[in-house]
Amino acid sequence: MLQKLTFFFLLLLIGFSSFSQEGDTSTVIVSDTAKVVIEKPQVKNLEYGKKGFTMRSDNNRFSMNIRARLQFRFATPEDQDPLTFNDLTGELKPVFKINRARLKVGGHGYKPWLKYYFEYELATSRLLDFRIMIEKYPWMNFKFGQWKVEFTRERFISSGAQTMVDRSIINRPFTADRQQGAQVYGNSTLKGMANFDYWFGIFTGTGRGARENDDNNLMYFGRLQWNPFGEPVDFKGSDIGISEKPKASLAFAALTNTSQYTRFSTGGGGSLRGFEDGEPGQYKVDQVNYETAFKYKGFAWQSEYHRKRITDRLNNDAESFLEGYYLQAGYLFHNAFNWWPEPLEMAARYAKYDPYENLPGESMEEYGLAFNWFFSGHNNKLSAEITDFSYKNEFEESKDQFRFRIQWDISF
Repeated sequence: MLQKLTFFFLLLLIGFSSFSQEGDTSTVIVSDTAKVVIEKPQVKNLEYGKKGFTMRSDNNRFSMNIRARLQFRFATPEDQDPLTFNDLTGELKPVFKINRARLKVGGHGYKPWLKYYFEYELATSRLLDFRIMIEKYPWMNFKFGQWKVEFTRERFISSGAQTMVDRSIINRPFTADRQQGAQVYGNSTLKGMANFDYWFGIFTGTGRGARENDDNNLMYFGRLQWNPFGEPVDFKGSDIGISEKPKASLAFAALTNTSQYTRFSTGGGGSLRGFEDGEPGQYKVDQVNYETAFKYKGFAWQSEYHRKRITDRLNNDAESFLEGYYLQAGYLFHNAFNWWPEPLEMAARYAKYDPYENLPGESMEEYGLAFNWFFSGHNNKLSAEITDFSYKNEFEESKDQFRFRIQWDISF
């Protein structure tokens, strides 16, 4: 692992030095039969901006952005969300850890609208994202590779741009997470209430890092988002830009997939509690998401409502339904009270998850309160959060657990 990382960084250093040197505008290659002249554009000096360190050719045909991100977290009595009723009385393990350590590289090549991006998790040695985007026209773009499917706002927003310390309890059962495939997407470019965004993608449906499907079925995904004020709400938590005009988005997303998995995560495909590890093509999963988002003068709102059906094709097509939703809001109170510190945001979230037929009688609730201090927007912020988990089992017994987390997220 260490040898691979060392080699990788050496390659980057070599690339930096060679890319930043100015040379001749052309190189002549002579062969036995021909002489070829290749343009070698000069490269501008290294710059630093909102995308990290940036290098680009003088003709802007090529560019590269490189940035690193670290996330430090302390949590007590434990960090992970409890998954079962019994988890509330299990062994508690307070943690202090480097929760995320990311290296991000992106830019464009040959044309400004031919873009690329990849993201690597150094802490767990995982290639998270790798994709090529063709974004010449705003009304129709194409994307190929591996990335987080835009099925849910909460999951698609980077963990470094969340309003709360991390995502809610409904993220685990409902996210489509990272998949490999192709997608078309765009914006109508119409003004006012006629403005909308769309996404339609086809994926292998077997999760991050899976190079092939487990059967002959693919994952199909669609999302339609209406922007009634003529501008979409960006995929970032909090209104740190203090929007002078209201922005709102209402979205509907649907997904269908047949595979051996009933859930997905950064680790790839997995199984929800109550479902055995599946055989190839065993589970047909159909799910929908209704979503809202709003930002205005320091106030940020978002919500999701999910419903998911799992059909066990190897057990008489038995069906199970899952339901969950969350409501979340954050506000920079300095916009209302002069005595409130300008960089300080207060946010709250409520989430509920019902496994229904999968786990009869069980339900899970989450109440969260968070404070964010923005040193430099989402690029450098300190967050503190108190969460109350309330779980009920099939015997109508209830248990609660409080959790405290503090986190520093910083990008360079």
